[in-house]
Formats: sequence, structure tokens, C-alpha cells
Amino acid sequence: MNYFSSDFKLGILGGGQLGKMLLYNTRKFDIYTCVLDNSNEAPSRLACNKFVKGDLMDFDTVYNFGKQVDVLTIEIENVNVQALEKLEKEGVKVYPSAKTLRGIQNKATQKLFYLDHNLPTAPFSRFAYLSEIEDAIDNGGLSLPFVWKAAQFGYDGNGVKIVRQLSDLNDLPKGECIAEQLIPFKNELAVIVARSSRGETKTYPVVEMEFHPEANQVEYVICPARISPEVAKKAQEVALKTSEAYNHIGLLAVELFQTEDDQILINEVAPRPHNSGHQTIEASYTSQFEQHIRAILGLPLGNTQNKVGGIMVNLVGAENHTGPVKYENIETIMAMEGVTPHIYGKKETRPFRKMGHVTIVNENLDTARQIAEEVKNSIKVISQ
Repeated sequence: MNYFSSDFKLGILGGGQLGKMLLYNTRKFDIYTCVLDNSNEAPSRLACNKFVKGDLMDFDTVYNFGKQVDVLTIEIENVNVQALEKLEKEGVKVYPSAKTLRGIQNKATQKLFYLDHNLPTAPFSRFAYLSEIEDAIDNGGLSLPFVWKAAQFGYDGNGVKIVRQLSDLNDLPKGECIAEQLIPFKNELAVIVARSSRGETKTYPVVEMEFHPEANQVEYVICPARISPEVAKKAQEVALKTSEAYNHIGLLAVELFQTEDDQILINEVAPRPHNSGHQTIEASYTSQFEQHIRAILGLPLGNTQNKVGGIMVNLVGAENHTGPVKYENIETIMAMEGVTPHIYGKKETRPFRKMGHVTIVNENLDTARQIAEEVKNSIKVISQ
């Protein structure tokens, strides 16, 4: 099929920053794009050929949108899977598939999938209601501390909490959840695997992630990870095995724990471009966003190696600031060597909302990390 400067239509469910960065590449290749999102203020609205406002969880909305395109992909997991299943039956190519997405949307189902496929992950218990956790603690079936995770709709640190005492359960959502053993670990790592519709597979270098202690959001992504070649190889092998088990098309970001004794455990996965791959825009030969387009269209996959060491800094809304956004000291960071800001186009800021990111590239990763610290301390995302 001729995708370039043609009548071909690519549909994207979700119009957030990931969609916006996917559109950098569809515009480069002159691929016609349609985007569906809940908000008229979605960052992707200006970069696509056709924008549709609608509920991503509504069957008819997703189905009718999908009937207008030749290939349908996502930039967010929370979409109506039943509509995707019907579209697939009627010949629309959906990547990742409805089956893959259904197995990933629910974190309890994710964890069971790892057990069924002999994939390493932390021990866990599944609960239909939050109240069952208290019962399990009372009868000795569950011990403190543990990690509580909502089964659905968690994102950007929401839906995850370390429970050290019973009072930590107060005010948590009451529905389905998991309680995961709190694992001592050296590093949180991630590997992005690309699989094309023609069966070609490639992995990106392992990245290291540093998290904000309160918001549970990634603050820094460091590529390549500062780990031994042996651990890096083990992480990529686990990611590839996970990718093969899911049989996904497109990207699969596999978040991992490196334990104190250098075992690799799967934390969770995302079947789309991911926060752990933003540095690929400047630091890699092929960005994760271009790679996703190549993969779902069955085009040759690009080179995943780094051109240079890269570090990504998330720009999130400052605490105690809600309202129209202002980026303070952005000129200061733009004067730093190897620094590139990406502003997502969200007009309203609130505490810890992802508003953009900054990439720092340098041949010396230690130097890049120092500059990243300067960037983090300089730029402020505040309200006007």
C-alpha cells in the first residue's frame, strides 16, 4: 500500500502529547491522520489532518471513528476494546490488537499474564474490592508493607501507593486492585521493543529511570542505563520474551526492576510510545515515535542505537500552582549546550501534570546528568 501523499488514512485514539509527537513523523512522511480525543484542547488537534472530539470509552464513538481509517493505533490504553474487536472483524487493521490491549488495560490481568507465561514479576494478590485487603491483613494472608495498585485507569503515578500501615488505605478507590510485594531494588529500568506487522523485531538500549519520591512520576530517564553489560542483556532478554508473549505490533515499553541480587522483574508494560523513550527524539538514530509508525505500517524498522548519550527531564506542574501555564526561565535552559525543550501545548497547569519534557544530549553521560540537574533546578512550570 502507498502510505505517502495518498488516500491512506491513519487513525490515532488519543490526542495527548504522545499523539502530538507521533504526528511529527506522519507530517514528515505526509501520511494523512485522523485523531479522536475527549478534549477540544488536546495537544494533537493542530497537527493532524482531521480532529474528532469524542469519548474514547464510548463504543459507537470509537467504532464510527475507526470505520473512517485504514489502520488504527493508540496513544493511550483507556479506549473501548469492544469497538476495536468489531473493527478488526470488519477488516480494519488495529495495532496493538484488541486482544493485546485487553490483556494490558487491567493490571491484575497483566500480572496473571506474566505468571501464565513464566515471566518474572513480583509476588502479588488480587482483590475485587479494597475492603478485602483489610480482611487479608487481619487473617494473616497479607503482610505490610506492600504496593497497592488500582487494576484500571492508573497513569502518571496515580493509582499506585506504598501501604506501610492500615491508615494508608484511607481514601483509596474502593474497586478492583492488587497488592504487590514491596521489592528492594537497585534500579528501575525500561526497555522499548518494536515489532512490525511483518515480524521484524528490534530493541532500544536499556534506560534507567529516577522517580519523584512523592508523585511516583519519572523525573529523569538516563540512556544508556548505568548498569553492567550482563544486567543490560538480561533486561533486554526479559523484554523480548514479554514482547513475544504478547505478540504485539508497534511498540511495547517494558518497565523493570533490577533487584539487589541483579535479578530482573517486570513491573508493568505499555503497548505504545512511552515516557521512557522521549530522549530517542534527539539521542537515537530513529525516535520511538517514528519507529511506532514504521512498525504498524509494516515498513522497515529503523536503527535503535544511540547517536549520543541522552537524558530526559520531565516538566511537570509545580506544587500549589493551578491555572493558565507559564514556563519560567525557559530561556535559561535553552542557552545550555545540548538542551532541547518540548512543550506539549496544554494551556492549564496543575500540580504534577505532565506539561513537557527536556532532552539533554552529550557524549559524556555524567556531564549530561549534571546539566539535567541544572535544567530541573532552573525551569519552573507555574500558573500565571
